[in-house]
Amino acid sequence: MITKILAALLMAASTYVPAHVQHHGAVAAPDGRYAADIRRTEYGIPHILAKDHGSLGYGYGYAFAQDNLCVMASWAITLRGERSRYFGPEAMSDDPARPAPNLVSDVYYKSIHASGVLRRVLAGTAPHGPSKELRALVDGYVAGYNRYLGDTGVDRLPDPTCRGKDWVGPITATDVWMNLLDLGQLAGSSQFKEAIVGAEEGDEQERGPAPGSNGWALGREATRSGHGMLLADPHFPWNGIRRFYQVQLTIPGVLDVSGGSLYGTPLVQIGHNASLAWTHTVSHAQRFTLFKLDLVKGDRTSYLVDGRAEPMGRQEVTVTTRDSVVTRTLYTSRYGPVLAEGWSDESAFALADVNAANLRFADEWLAMAAARDVAGLREAQETYQGMPFVYTLATDVAGTAYFADASAVPHVTDAQAERCVKQTMGEAYVLDGSTSACLWGSDPDAVEPGIFGPARQPRMIRADYVANANASPWLTNPEAPLSDYPRIYGNVRKQLDLRTRVGLDMIDANRPFTLEKLQSTATGKRNLSAEIARADLMALCRAEPVLTASDGRRVKVRPACKVLARWDAHARLDSEGAVLWREFFTGLDRPSPEGEPQPNIWWRVKFDPERPLTTPRGLDRNQPVVSLALADAVQFFQDNRIPYTLTPAQAQRYGSVPLPGCTEGEGCFDRVRMRGPLGADGRYPEVDTGSSFMMAVELTPRGPRGRTVLTYSLSANPASPHHADQTVLFSRGQWVTERFTEAEIKADPRLTTTTLRG
Repeated sequence: MITKILAALLMAASTYVPAHVQHHGAVAAPDGRYAADIRRTEYGIPHILAKDHGSLGYGYGYAFAQDNLCVMASWAITLRGERSRYFGPEAMSDDPARPAPNLVSDVYYKSIHASGVLRRVLAGTAPHGPSKELRALVDGYVAGYNRYLGDTGVDRLPDPTCRGKDWVGPITATDVWMNLLDLGQLAGSSQFKEAIVGAEEGDEQERGPAPGSNGWALGREATRSGHGMLLADPHFPWNGIRRFYQVQLTIPGVLDVSGGSLYGTPLVQIGHNASLAWTHTVSHAQRFTLFKLDLVKGDRTSYLVDGRAEPMGRQEVTVTTRDSVVTRTLYTSRYGPVLAEGWSDESAFALADVNAANLRFADEWLAMAAARDVAGLREAQETYQGMPFVYTLATDVAGTAYFADASAVPHVTDAQAERCVKQTMGEAYVLDGSTSACLWGSDPDAVEPGIFGPARQPRMIRADYVANANASPWLTNPEAPLSDYPRIYGNVRKQLDLRTRVGLDMIDANRPFTLEKLQSTATGKRNLSAEIARADLMALCRAEPVLTASDGRRVKVRPACKVLARWDAHARLDSEGAVLWREFFTGLDRPSPEGEPQPNIWWRVKFDPERPLTTPRGLDRNQPVVSLALADAVQFFQDNRIPYTLTPAQAQRYGSVPLPGCTEGEGCFDRVRMRGPLGADGRYPEVDTGSSFMMAVELTPRGPRGRTVLTYSLSANPASPHHADQTVLFSRGQWVTERFTEAEIKADPRLTTTTLRG
């Protein structure tokens, strides 16, 4: 079973702080009063103005609670391991990326609390533990959130989702720190809840929408103005705690940053200040390794290292459900938790997560927000070395474009992999746990042992551009391929996905950029698969107007092909044929009759590593899967009386808002994804992931010019006026003109101000 779980999960020495990277500015005194102003501009976007970090957190926590208290209240119950008590042990948790039965979720999170890892990290000093500024920010955030809840009362909350519920209450600093710790483990331990705890038969769940992103950092040679521009297009879940919240955080003379902040975190993760902008995309690097343990004969709870027996640690975890108390026993090793799955009399597997005790990224984001240019951002990253699972792309007013996988990556060199990898599952290494020689290594410039230092990380500085769409670092800029990095960071000379290819083509076709061209290019809704394969499909239609479907029925495909021939090869709201194409093209990716995957066999021109931007392409009409996919798609439309002209506006929605866009598998840049197939009514399940916080910004000597759109809007509260207002903009391809300077904020005729003292 361990192989099945991993396959599903993986498809998808200096420690000083340089003076110029240290945080500056007042930190709220222990007995000082909080003071903050919440200025809201159009679409409810909050701009928090405060005198110090504690007050900044206070204003932010209050504003966030006004819009999204119910989401955080539910998540706090999850992080405490109390979902079974309130919602029952068998109901599913509210984790948008990896939902699990509540009992599994509760055991997992209670085991983290019991391990003491958070207590140990918080006891450290920066950069290993949080700085005093970050601690003040978290404490203020908690106080502001609780102030709103206390002022409003549970029974008078505006959101019907949690109004009057017995599980709603104040949050603690521990809840916020746990949320940050869990965010860091998003690509590691958090994905292994069932494997660590041990799922009951039938409990294994489908993985939620996988986070991804597009990011472009344009340098002076790629822009009309000669200044830096940035496109941020993270693809995170549209529901739950991993949504972005748009905010500006200002301490005059200390910090002034605007952008997207993940729910429950008092920091901007993707954003800009007056002279620097940055974004992130999910990295290809591995965040964990498994270690295969050789168990002591006759003792399934001891394992051998260098010929000596080591007993496993034993952890008893107790969870209170609605009507009982459940105790589970978990085991740990020197490497990390021992998985309950895949255990035999001879061997077991332990999970080593590079982010198991990492909160450094929070201070790193705080330092990046205060940096003035790319050099300052690099200094912040080299100081903390904590990015959990993302690449960084940045640019500044001088037009310097920067890319790095500055994230925490297990220190497994290629030579060590050759020596120690017992097997691979997906791209993940399974190392030999029977010898200490296979422990993660260390670099002299690494802030902590077990990770690669900055000198080994894939990095690039350019004057034209850097770009990434969750591919490996290899073709960050095709004019200067990156290849000199350990394999654990990602592959080289391997086939690119279509979303990466269309993004690089969009840059090449549209340079030099203006801000307006950057906006229109990012939301152009091109479908690359249609551009490179439709002609061959039309030839098949002409040659064989009647095809045989998988069930043996003969299907007339010519009327459908006429619609596809007229289609504009985009996924705009009114693009007739876009959905029909999706059903055909995604139908190519089906198992063989023997049940084995048969990826890419349909391409007429196969992948050539010497031509990675133009191969593969075309359809091989001699492959039976091509005619089967077309016949099956047309048959489904016919049987359910769905018009071949079905448009994205008719087929996909978020709430009541029709949405454009298509999937990354088709080669769409600003993607959408639905959890489930097209229904007999011609509708997909609701969109649950895709472009989330889109930001296009130009950095000029006179200040930043920004355009943003928060695709699912600011508030999860269905009764809020800001529940779907930006979603309507996104549907129409429109953006919000950002208000960053004091003059821009004060000029908004819709400006409201809430002054807080506490």
